[in-house]
Amino acid sequence: MGESAVTTLASVLVLGIGFAGAGYVYHKSYKYLQLKKIENAFEPGDPVLVLAAVGKDIPAPPNEQHWVMREEQAKIDAIINGSNKGHYHLIMGEKGCGKSSMLIEAMRKIDGEGCAMFEAHADLEIVRIRLGKALDYEFHEDYIGGYFSERGPRESTALLDIERAMNKLEKVALLHRTKKSKPLLLIINQTHLIRDDEDGKDLLELLQQRAEQWAASNLVTVIFNSDDYWVYERLLQRATSRMEVMSVSDLPKEQAITALQKYRQRYFGERADVSVLEAVYDRVGGRLSFLNRVAKSHNMLATCDRIKEIEKTWFLNQCWILGSEMDDDVMDQQKWASAAMVLALALVDKEEEMEQTYDSETGHVLPSYQMHKAQEIMTRADFIRDYDRLNLFTITSTAQVRANSVPMHRAFKEICAEPGFREFLQETLERIAAIESLGRTRELVAKDLVHGGRYHISKPMSLDGRVEVKLQQPPNKG
Repeated sequence: MGESAVTTLASVLVLGIGFAGAGYVYHKSYKYLQLKKIENAFEPGDPVLVLAAVGKDIPAPPNEQHWVMREEQAKIDAIINGSNKGHYHLIMGEKGCGKSSMLIEAMRKIDGEGCAMFEAHADLEIVRIRLGKALDYEFHEDYIGGYFSERGPRESTALLDIERAMNKLEKVALLHRTKKSKPLLLIINQTHLIRDDEDGKDLLELLQQRAEQWAASNLVTVIFNSDDYWVYERLLQRATSRMEVMSVSDLPKEQAITALQKYRQRYFGERADVSVLEAVYDRVGGRLSFLNRVAKSHNMLATCDRIKEIEKTWFLNQCWILGSEMDDDVMDQQKWASAAMVLALALVDKEEEMEQTYDSETGHVLPSYQMHKAQEIMTRADFIRDYDRLNLFTITSTAQVRANSVPMHRAFKEICAEPGFREFLQETLERIAAIESLGRTRELVAKDLVHGGRYHISKPMSLDGRVEVKLQQPPNKG
């Protein structure tokens, strides 16, 4: 009996030690493999780079002569290859200026070694998944040790998961620094897609805190790529001297014509006439996305006009005004639309007052206002960032407000030149003012007044500013 008990106890003890040992070994090996997978994500030859290059239509060798070299490319190359370190970066510019293409081109030159790139999103859960894909980190979703505990490590919010991923990345970066002198690189593309709400602000704060710490220790260089000004405003609140801002805008005239010639040579194998290229630039400016679209078409000038019509239609669909006959139910939307029309008209009027609107070397000089002045013109301070998000107007890194593009400014000029537009806009503004006045007016209805009676209205001395109304009945003659 005693021997059986001892044998049973020994068997249970051996099995317990075996299971505990196996669990400990699994746990340690799992954590080691996690770090190893993240380290492998920064090795050369990342397939994500190839997919991104194809999506951005970037020519790979041996067609590099068709690549449009911008002045900012050298600085971006220095950031990507690690020679420019100790900072984190915000790249700003309108959609289609070539920001992402320059980053991908710089990554291609070093075969993506030490780089990870992912696209931001409005949903934090999707941001979590995309960050995990870029780092090859599973967030403990494949951890079977959770079966033996009441609460698994995956039971958390998306923001906590992103923080855990940053912790793992920091460990990998520390190991990487002992082997190589340059920091790792994390690129957050389309940062403006993060929602400008509490969750989005928490995410940006988390990322900026890490970027500041890693820049100070040369562990990881973080690059935020954004189309919208609000990201810059948010980061600026907690930024130190370690944050560098790079503004990317349209190409100047000479470079734009060269780029258009290269695009035309690439797609059709021909050299277009310089006068035609200059006419294209006059219509669409130096926006690379427009130049690329125009170069792919057989009739370039007709495509330029179609681009302008697309921009004009987009603006009118968002911001057209309804005049004096509009219903009071749409007043809030018409406030938003009329403010945009007032700003567009102010930009068109300012262009007529400018001494120079076109330079023979740099090209278009679009009229602009300081952001606070634009808010004063609109008499609203809460609309301008929405216009920037919708690509109607743009806010530069120096807080200058102007049309989003040359075709958009041409659309402004056409709209404002329509017969009766200024009167129609004024009627809309007067109708909005009338509706607001009605909303502020209160009607007082007095009853029970008999023949000969009077109301006595007075304002006694009081702190609450009340008004007293008394009914004085006529004397009873009977």
